[in-house]
Amino acid sequence: MSLSTMASPTLSPDSSSQEALSAPTCSPTSDSENLSPDELELLAKLEEQNRLLEADSKSMRSMNGSRRNSGSSLVSSSSASSNLSHLEEDTWILWGRIANEWEEWRRRKEKLLKELIRKGIPHHFRAIVWQLLCSATDMPVKNQYSELLKMSSPCEKLIRRDIARTYPEHEFFKGQDSLGQEVLFNVMKAYSLVDREVGYCQGSAFIVGLLLMQMPEEEAFCVFVRLMQEYRLRELFKPSMAELGLCIYQFEYMLQEQLPDLNTHFRSQSFHTSMYASSWFLTLFLTTFPLPVATRVFDIFMYEGLEIVFRVGLALLQVNQTELMQLDMEGMSQYFQRVIPHQFDSCPDKLVLKAYQVKYNPKKMKRLEKEYAAMKSKEMEEQIEIKPRVGAHSPIGMSSKLASQQ
Repeated sequence: MSLSTMASPTLSPDSSSQEALSAPTCSPTSDSENLSPDELELLAKLEEQNRLLEADSKSMRSMNGSRRNSGSSLVSSSSASSNLSHLEEDTWILWGRIANEWEEWRRRKEKLLKELIRKGIPHHFRAIVWQLLCSATDMPVKNQYSELLKMSSPCEKLIRRDIARTYPEHEFFKGQDSLGQEVLFNVMKAYSLVDREVGYCQGSAFIVGLLLMQMPEEEAFCVFVRLMQEYRLRELFKPSMAELGLCIYQFEYMLQEQLPDLNTHFRSQSFHTSMYASSWFLTLFLTTFPLPVATRVFDIFMYEGLEIVFRVGLALLQVNQTELMQLDMEGMSQYFQRVIPHQFDSCPDKLVLKAYQVKYNPKKMKRLEKEYAAMKSKEMEEQIEIKPRVGAHSPIGMSSKLASQQ
């Protein structure tokens, strides 16, 4: 299912934000300095492809929006398309080789592989590469899938209620009897049966929905199981949502350290981090950005984990600090919903570049994790609260957040 079937974004940032985004084409990220000349040349080719794709889409928009069409514009467009087709062919050959020689690339060309993934995995290779990245091929649980579908789950009603609000504008999921809604229900139900502690959590359907746009339901189920087990997602979606609390705590530290003025403004307006960042962590920006941009973030998440969510989140705040400082709580809430999601529609590379300019210290994050655990332990000692367990749960504040975006 092509990502291009998503509705075209209509909003754009204001002029000052656009000025902040007018950086040069994305240059290789920090790890690239250790690559060989041949590998750097390869990255430069991919950069050129991204630049031509962007130029091609802009020229198409320009031609569609203009009544006049000069011969010279057609020639330049044709030339760009010709260059692009050669680069696309090179990319196909490259990623075909990577998929076929996966273990070799993981062992001996890890830095180059990381850089290539940051440039974006080609759409047609995402299914196999995502499965390889999270080691979801040949999982034993795949053999249980058809049997799980014959069973009933206590979460079925909640899943049915939510799937209609998952990518409602996407052709694959439109309509109650659509194939997309059917397979989404199947995967969510199957997972609720293999992990009864988590069951079903609102928000996880967006992750599964993205997987189903790329691969058959059995494979999507295996990848989702692996993401839950190995990528901290299970901890995020547990009933206590303690991991979400930790992520918010760590993000607030980064905000306070790197953007102290904005942090002070947020506090003065009682604009809590959880109000805008919870869905970033729970849906990995899939309810924030249009799919072509969100999928680029997801590519990186599949290789580097939740670190990319912290990086992208802080990058968005850095880009928009000046505008946000002038708004009250209601204004900021509107700005997060209407302006921020579409700032990088035409160039996801700039978002990735800005994300890797953010300071991120894994040792400090580990220290904050211990700090948070000690703080929570102390709270539990002071006041023990026993909360009723429900089979399915919704994150605090997520219902309204997701509903407003669907």
